[in-house]
Amino acid sequence: MIQNISTRRTFLKGSAAATATLSGGLMIGFAIPAGAQQTPKPTPYVLKPNAFIHIDADGKVAFQIPQEEMGQGVYTSLSQLLADELDVAFDQVTPLPAPPDDMIYGSPQRHRQSTGGSTSIRNFYTALRQVGASGRAMMVEAAARQWGVKPETLRTENGMVIDDAHGGRKLSYGALAPAAAKLDAPQNPTLKTDAQLKYIGKPMHRLDSPSKVNGSAQYGIDVRMDGLKVATLAASPVVGGKVDHVDDSKLKAMPGVQLVVLDDIVAVVATNFWAAKKGLDVVKITWDGGPNGHLDSKTLMAELRATAAKKGVTAAESGDADKALGKPGGPTRLDATYQVPFLAHAPMEPQNFTVHVKKDGTCEMWGGSQVQTTAWRAAATVLNIPPEKVTFHNFMLGGGFGRRLDVDMVVKATRIAQKVDGPVKVIWTREEDMQQDMYRPAYRNVMAATLTKDGMIDGWMHRIAGASVSARMSGKPPKDGLDKGSVDAATDNYYNAPNFRVEYIQAEPRAVNVGFWRGVAPNNTIFAIESLMDELAKKAGRDPVAFRLAHLDKTPRLKNALQIAARNAKWGEKMGPRIGKGVCAQWAFGTYIATICEAEVDTNGEVHVRKVHSVIDAGRIVNPDTLMAQVQGGITFGLTAALWGNITVEKGRVQQANFNNYRLMRINEAPDIQVEIVKSTEAPGGIGEPGCTAGPPSLVNAIAAATGVRLRELPIDRALLAGKSSV
Repeated sequence: MIQNISTRRTFLKGSAAATATLSGGLMIGFAIPAGAQQTPKPTPYVLKPNAFIHIDADGKVAFQIPQEEMGQGVYTSLSQLLADELDVAFDQVTPLPAPPDDMIYGSPQRHRQSTGGSTSIRNFYTALRQVGASGRAMMVEAAARQWGVKPETLRTENGMVIDDAHGGRKLSYGALAPAAAKLDAPQNPTLKTDAQLKYIGKPMHRLDSPSKVNGSAQYGIDVRMDGLKVATLAASPVVGGKVDHVDDSKLKAMPGVQLVVLDDIVAVVATNFWAAKKGLDVVKITWDGGPNGHLDSKTLMAELRATAAKKGVTAAESGDADKALGKPGGPTRLDATYQVPFLAHAPMEPQNFTVHVKKDGTCEMWGGSQVQTTAWRAAATVLNIPPEKVTFHNFMLGGGFGRRLDVDMVVKATRIAQKVDGPVKVIWTREEDMQQDMYRPAYRNVMAATLTKDGMIDGWMHRIAGASVSARMSGKPPKDGLDKGSVDAATDNYYNAPNFRVEYIQAEPRAVNVGFWRGVAPNNTIFAIESLMDELAKKAGRDPVAFRLAHLDKTPRLKNALQIAARNAKWGEKMGPRIGKGVCAQWAFGTYIATICEAEVDTNGEVHVRKVHSVIDAGRIVNPDTLMAQVQGGITFGLTAALWGNITVEKGRVQQANFNNYRLMRINEAPDIQVEIVKSTEAPGGIGEPGCTAGPPSLVNAIAAATGVRLRELPIDRALLAGKSSV
């Protein structure tokens, strides 16, 4: 067995011998049936190798983390779940990234290894508590047998089993591990009560922070090894385009470089990135753009508008929306259309992967992915070999936001590596990363609503037109024409409209590839819903917060969050000229969040976000510090998109290439963001996405309060805001 756990490779070598040689540690595996992951109550499970812990002879715990760390703190929060139930000191837990295996490390719900959609805590809250509790029970049983006492007379604390009835004698987990490993794991371990928890629900220092501060943290872009070559690439700037001609005459004068030309990619390989980039800079490439080479944003947006004007597939319906809505132009009816643009992910770490295609028919690769098994299989598919012949070393991600749910960076790196002798690290330039993204779809929301004579919502219709990310990724059209991922949050009807219909109509752009972007569908649907709610409040002559509260009696958790947010933000106080407050109330990803944004608009149309108050009801919380950081980061991410985010196309080519023309919020522009957490014993909700979806609608509603100008399209139009008087 393993005596010193320092790497995933060492850990896995030990796991193979776990059942045969039990002298040095305890290995535990588990599997939780679907549905068990969203409730904090104990549920039965069947022992299978679905995630592993290893207790070393000195009591240290190595923990294979099934989810990917990309800045959200999941290494820490998942370790809290395990350490609390196992009853070991938190600083004795070492998180290790799990290798690719859907059946072992996939989520209990989907049996797929994937980090995204704010699912890490929701999927693994109960599962990891159970595996920790199972390990604790096995330690107690082993000690009871050694001492000849009943297990129920013993207790545990900080990695020790203690016998208070016999003078407080103790045995360490490390000493007990060999005997405990021979026992059958309990099938339904008893979880700790809330009063017994030491780490869950408490702010804990992040386990990954020290290595990130001292520079020892390793990302895919940091890979180093003997014989490593470095490449950078240029892929066709037009979707579906091909290489037409390559002039490498100047490159031939540069020593130590290799040119790789594929049908849609040109790469230069060298001993370092700078040499590879300088080499690629002198290569003259002529591209054949194909049928998409003439497309531009004007054409794409016109096609989106035309598609949105058609009736879509019904995604949700109650009552009789058509009857309640009546005809357009009615005195109680409000019609509005809201539109959002294509957006890039722009993570701090540009796309990269290191691949070694070996002469023995195997492959080894290093990099970061949100979908470990998909990335692993993608390399195997390119090489036409079984996945078992591919070894994947997964690293932390320098930002994901949904971008690394795709595997194009793996595919391109593997194709290039086929032409290179030895390992090659393929690094995308920032420009390549920006212009070869899988963009958040542009959406158009066609909406209509009517009010009763009492100022309550009667009819509601929401049609969403946009590309289907799932269809692009799977290569299959949405079943029955409905992409459920595009209507998320829109179909929930948490404002309780009695006559309600949501439609979806697919509108695929030809000039860009689309992908999941932080906030996923709700970053569009909630913007539209909350904008319309503000407009309806104005039509009803009601205060925007009071109007929402009147519709939330059947959604009490959201109503409570909104009341607290309004109080914290001093809603209703008199504001200065061109300063306003805007509200967003939402339910998405299993979390209720109410946000109030305060913004000032100067006479040039520039928007200055002053303060944001957000109240979160995410059920049971694992680490409140991480939650607050996620909400603050998400709100900033969403505000950035609302203020500047816009990917445009000309002649089939994306025009934005770097942060000079794809603007991000700077530190001096970031507002003071106050977050309050509502204590709850409900099932855990997700938190990585909701803050992002709250930013744009609360900002747009604040701008309307400050200027009287209703913006129905993002990013904000400064020319439209310039010179408008406050109301």
